[in-house]
Parts: sequence; C-alpha cells; structure tokens
Amino acid sequence: IGDGHRLARALNIPVCFDFRSADVAAGGEGAPLAPLFHLAMVDALQRPVTVLNLGGVANITWIGDGAISEPERVNMLAFDTGPGNGLLDDWMLKRTGLAMDRDGATSARGRVDWELIRSIMQDSFFAECPPKSLDRFTFSLKPVMHLSIEDGAATLAAFTANCVRHALSQCPEKPREILVTGGGRHNATIMRLLAQTTGITVRPIEDVGCSGDHLEAQAFAFLAARAANNLPLTYPKTTGVPSPQTGGTVVYP
Repeated sequence: IGDGHRLARALNIPVCFDFRSADVAAGGEGAPLAPLFHLAMVDALQRPVTVLNLGGVANITWIGDGAISEPERVNMLAFDTGPGNGLLDDWMLKRTGLAMDRDGATSARGRVDWELIRSIMQDSFFAECPPKSLDRFTFSLKPVMHLSIEDGAATLAAFTANCVRHALSQCPEKPREILVTGGGRHNATIMRLLAQTTGITVRPIEDVGCSGDHLEAQAFAFLAARAANNLPLTYPKTTGVPSPQTGGTVVYP
C-alpha cells in the first residue's frame, strides 16, 4: 500500500516498503509479519510465552526456546486465531452507532451464548493446522443478530477469547503468559474472558515495557532494518513459507 518511491523523494530519506510480496511469491501466506519483532521483545523473558495481537483479526506468536540472534533455531509458531475486535466493532456500530465497545462496558453487561459460540467454532478454519491466516470478513454478524445489544457484545467478546483458547491448543506447549497488544487490550471484558477461558496469566504488553499503541510501527521499522541487510523476515513457522525468506523493497531519494 502506498508509493515507496514517491515517499522517499518527498521525505528525502530511504524508504522500505512491500514487505509481503516476496513471501507470497515463495509460497507463504504473507502474514503475520510481526513475529520476529515479538521474539526480540520477549528475548529476556521466561518461555514459552505468547504475544497476542488483538486487531480486527487476532493473531498469536507462540515463542519457545531460542534467541533473536538465531531466529531460525527458535521454536516459534505464528498464525491468525480468529476475529479480534472486528466483529465486536461492527456490532456496536450497527446496533448503537458507536465505533467500539469502549473498555468492554457493553459486553460486561451481557450474557454469553456459549452454545452459539460452539456452533460457530465448527467452521473449517478452526480445523486447519497452523500457520494460517484469516480474512477480516470471513465471519459475519448474522449468527448473533437475534441477540440483545449487550448479549451480542458479550458473545462476540467471548468468541474472540475462545478462538484464542483454541489456537493455543494447536501450539506445542501451554505458554506461561499471554502478552496482549492491539486495541483489544483496552477491552476489559475481552481481557477477563481471555484469562478465564485459557487459564493463563494475561497482561497488556506495557507490563514488559513495550507500547501497545506503537508496536506495529516499531515492528515494521525492525523489519525494514532486516530487509536493508538482506536478512529473513519470515519463516516456515510464521507464514508457512517453505524456507526463510527476506523481503521488502528499499528505495532511495
């Protein structure tokens, strides 16, 4: 997205862009791209640990033994888990005109329809082996349209949490903790349901000294530095690419 050449000329600095194309051309999913940065963030923490990004779609990076200095040796797995904030945001906009369930206030007042969640979890996506990626619009609001505003919000928040629980069951080992980034970490209901459904300590990424609001920008700066040095950005266990793959295009003013 965007014109890297034009941006480089306008800013008079080198620009790195188009991070995904090489991975896709080599047979990978092209996403997620942040796992290497997640590895760098947790390099000093006890493992295994999971970094959970709650954007429109949720994705996890499960990190076992190994160091950022030798990422090809790290026991690591990254993939999309299911909807993150996307469905809940859509629900709130459609039913209330608000852009989000701020702080989880609406979902906190509702009752979760667990039977409905179990039905939605029959979707073939959840049977696929990771790594895998999900389109933002794979799932719709249709199954919850008969629910009240509060119950629909609560059920969608629980669906997000249950998708993460299921994803962790596909990982090599239960993590010691889940570190959450992305807008979803501000939703207290989702955070509570994550802890309840997984039985794992759940913390915002700020607890380990990182910024959840700036993490994606920092991640792509990190990837740009690797791309400029022709180092791999993606690995078989992060995007499904057959072998470690560099990427990105660096242009100069």
